[in-house]
Amino acid sequence: MTLTANWSYPTAIRFGAGRITEIAEACTAAGITRPLLVTDRGLAGMEITTRTLDLLEAAGMGRAIFAEVDPNPTEKNAAAGVAAYRDGGHDGVIAFGGGSGLDLGKVVAFMAGQTRPLWDFEDIGDWWTRADADAIAPIVAVPTTAGTGSEVGRASVITNSETAHKKIIFHPRILPSVVICDPELTVGMPKSITAGTGLDAFAHCVEAFCSPHYHPMSHGMALEGMRLVKENLPRAYADGSDLKARAHMMSAAAMGATAFQKGLGAIHALSHPIGAIYHTHHGTTNAVCMPAVLQFNRPAIEGVIGDAARYLGIDGGFDGFCSFVDNLNVSLGIPASLTALGIENPDIDRIVAGALIDPSTGGNPVEMTAQNTRELLLKIV
Repeated sequence: MTLTANWSYPTAIRFGAGRITEIAEACTAAGITRPLLVTDRGLAGMEITTRTLDLLEAAGMGRAIFAEVDPNPTEKNAAAGVAAYRDGGHDGVIAFGGGSGLDLGKVVAFMAGQTRPLWDFEDIGDWWTRADADAIAPIVAVPTTAGTGSEVGRASVITNSETAHKKIIFHPRILPSVVICDPELTVGMPKSITAGTGLDAFAHCVEAFCSPHYHPMSHGMALEGMRLVKENLPRAYADGSDLKARAHMMSAAAMGATAFQKGLGAIHALSHPIGAIYHTHHGTTNAVCMPAVLQFNRPAIEGVIGDAARYLGIDGGFDGFCSFVDNLNVSLGIPASLTALGIENPDIDRIVAGALIDPSTGGNPVEMTAQNTRELLLKIV
């Protein structure tokens, strides 16, 4: 089977090894002639980034880059990116990188033409309608990890630097116009990032599959996404040059992000405030939280997880699935607790308060309260 395709769900996706060479063509398709490439500091000087800039320059599109992006991007990063966009006279954004570069790039394109402050567009009710939709710049997204799936999302997660709360900025038109999923760009990921981002994709699929909301398309996609992670993440971790495994993980990442339209849950509700306060890697934090959250939700998900286990070829139903998750974490070097992750004496009250106001709580199969969320968090510490 040749792992090359053109997809249009949920947006136009150019999938396959080597397809970064189509970056200028993708910009043209999106209506961009003077792109600003937005990425994080770590990627700014890497070969995959300089090569992409070379391709843009050769096509007469310049080589503008903005890389002042924190691992958990903030409103300050967004303001600086918007200033760079406006000062450079750009007409579109290439969001390039892992979750931080993708999320910040999308927000730069979104905010470049707005007059209201960023937090006016938080994902609350119909706040997104406050935006001037016609002023949103076109976006081409290029993921360089296989985890967040932000390349196929209609939202970005931005940390409020003053309150240390992660906020979701939403608008239907920040869904990128064109996505290039080139697994060759992920070959250089360190093992720890391969593990953390891959388990982020797995967490998206697990939580979407368990969400009580009705969305059968996402439900089926979440199940197949779990299978792709189960079969390919250990391979990609063991051999970073395994392009077939890398390609399947890129698919799983996009599938997980599409699936969680059905909902997320306590894993993300906890990892968002933990990451905002302690600056931990999002996917790794999800993986640390997952075993305890599965047990927390057991009364509501034992049957559906049993169904997933059968599909995945895991014996033992719910308990077998949980054992699989535990063993996968160990095999990928995931810390067993927040303390092992490097967080000593975490502020329990602050994390619980952040979790209860996180939008992900609404998709958890078991209602989250101050008391049971505190008890859950204490099992992760």
